[in-house]
This record gives sequence, C-alpha cells and structure tokens, in this order.
Amino acid sequence: RFDLAIGGLHPDVNAKYMGMEAKSGGDAYYMPAVGYVRKDGKLTYGVGVFAQGGMGTEYAANSFMAMGSGTDARSELGVGRLIFPLAYDVSPDFTVGGSVDFVWATLDMKMAAQISQLGGMMSSPTGAFTGALGAGTDWARIDFSDSNDFSGSAKGTGWAGKLGFTYRASKQLTIGAVYQSKTSLSDLETGATGAAMTTQGGFADSGRIKVRNFQWPETYAIGLAFQATPQWLIAADVKQINWSKVMRDFKMTYESALGSFNITMPQDWKDQTVLQLGATYQMNEQLALRFGVNTARNPVPDTYLNALFPAIIKEQYTLGAGYKFSKTAELNGSLTFAPKVTQAAASGVTSEHSQTNWQLMYSNRF
Repeated sequence: RFDLAIGGLHPDVNAKYMGMEAKSGGDAYYMPAVGYVRKDGKLTYGVGVFAQGGMGTEYAANSFMAMGSGTDARSELGVGRLIFPLAYDVSPDFTVGGSVDFVWATLDMKMAAQISQLGGMMSSPTGAFTGALGAGTDWARIDFSDSNDFSGSAKGTGWAGKLGFTYRASKQLTIGAVYQSKTSLSDLETGATGAAMTTQGGFADSGRIKVRNFQWPETYAIGLAFQATPQWLIAADVKQINWSKVMRDFKMTYESALGSFNITMPQDWKDQTVLQLGATYQMNEQLALRFGVNTARNPVPDTYLNALFPAIIKEQYTLGAGYKFSKTAELNGSLTFAPKVTQAAASGVTSEHSQTNWQLMYSNRF
C-alpha cells in the first residue's frame, strides 16, 4: 500500500493587552506525508515520513507584542518523523508491532520583552553580557528566524520508538494499545551567527542559540473499535500525553564572541488525558462517512502562558469521508474545527486561539 497526504493547519490566534489587540498572521501551515507498507505472510514492514506537529504565531512590528522595537515578533515550531514500522501476526486475531523513528525539530523565534522580564529569565552571563541590559532601556530582543516555510533557524535531530498491539476479541470487537517513547533530540542550534541579541539602549550582537533539551513527550493509549452493524463502526480511545516531563522549562543558551548567557522560561505544563470518540458509516461499497470528537484539558497554566506559544486548544470536532475509485485506489479527507479558547496570562496578556484544519490522503493498494 502507498499513501500520499497533505494537511493544512489554520490557527486563528489573537493577543490582547490593556485595550490593544495583536492578530497573528501565522494562519496557514502545510504538512505533507508519504508512506509505503508491504505485507509478506505474517510480517508487515514499511517506511513513512510525516509532520508530527507544531505551529506558530506572527505579530506585526507595530503591534504591542513587538514592544516598540519596530521588528515583528514570531514563533514557528515544526516536528517531523521518518518512521520504519514492523508488525507481526502472532495469530489471526493478535498482532504486535512497533517502529523506530528518526525525529527532527526546527524552531524560529523573534521575541521582544521588557528589560525586567528578560533579565529575570537570564542567568550565568559572561563577558559583555554582564552589562548588556543597562539601565534606561525599555526592551530587549532575542531573534533567530529564517525564511524557509518548512524548517526553522534552530535545528536538532534524534530518535524515538513505538510499541503496540491489536487483538480481535470477537467478530465485532477489536482492542488495541500503543506506547510512544519520549524523543532523544539533540539541542536545537542555529549557525554561529544565526541569532541576534539587541536592546533599546543600542546594544547589538550576533551569535548562536542553543535550545536545550527540547523533547516531544511520551504518549500511551488504549482503545477499541466495535462493528455495531454492517454499516456502523464505533471507535473510542483514551490517550495520556506526559507534557510535565518535557515542558517544565524552556531553556536557551546564547553564545557569541562577546560572551554568553542562559535563558530559562518556566512552562510547568500539565499532563493531558485525551478522550477520543469516532464513528464511520459505510453508505455503500464506495463511500464512507466519518465523525469524531477529541476533548482534553488545556495543559498550559495561566501563570506562564506566552502569546508566542498559545497551545491552549481543548476540543476538536471532525467530519471526514472516504471514496473508493476502484478495488485498489481511494481518497480520504477530513475537516477539523477546534472552538476558540480564551486564556489570560499572569502578564496581563490574553490569548485567543481556535483552529480549522484539513487532511487529504490518496491511497493505492498493489
């Protein structure tokens, strides 16, 4: 089987502060995917590449998010995987499987902050940076960003893995479970002059940024699929995402010929338990209709919410359809809507975030 897919992530993000509003221009992120799998007797193996996740924000240079610096504020995170899956049919009803995943992550960030805010996040300054945030300045900036739509200025790679099984308990009921490990990504690094440190007081420098120990969390899930009638298939999953083990702090190190300093931005994200329900209605041999809902609590606490990273979505509602052109070729698609979530940070900035997303996938069996 060969699959070719494209997805669109379309967030609608706004930030508000003391009567001012900044609307994010980061409203379209496109994610391709491709995969091939072959079944030989009891063994199934293949290869695939896809976008794991990520998104971003884009605030204009004249918005309050730029702090009067005259330069835009933005973020863009992308995480992708090249996977090598392997599955084995232990019996006609029981299959075990897993994958080895090569993972990459890229990040852009252009952040403006008040001197007091940035100074409170800095530690271990050396060289010229012991006095870089001098008195009388109002803002300071950390910038690292490129113009590539599919990668970021800071890059890192690593590995992860998955293990799982499916068991057909009866003709109608199938049970499955999966464990996905935390990634082991390297630090995300820019080039030697890929980042900049500037202040309103006139200090300007270029150097290297290292985003230290940024990881995708471990996840485990259990679910079932029930063939209620020849037309109706019902599915339900419970998934645990352990954000608290990887998003306690966001840590960076800036290094240049003038010296270095560390930045720690507390995050304190909470773990998520995600409930997922779905159904497929097989209208005829060619056409299937699908419906789904996901719900979870927002993992980001008010205290540390940053309008550059408003990952506060709670629910998603999905419609989908699949059409078979022949015994071997089919097209599947989905449309997902995530209702608006509004959250006020301790800084006084309120973030609003909703999403409309879509997926299309062409599949061919040989």
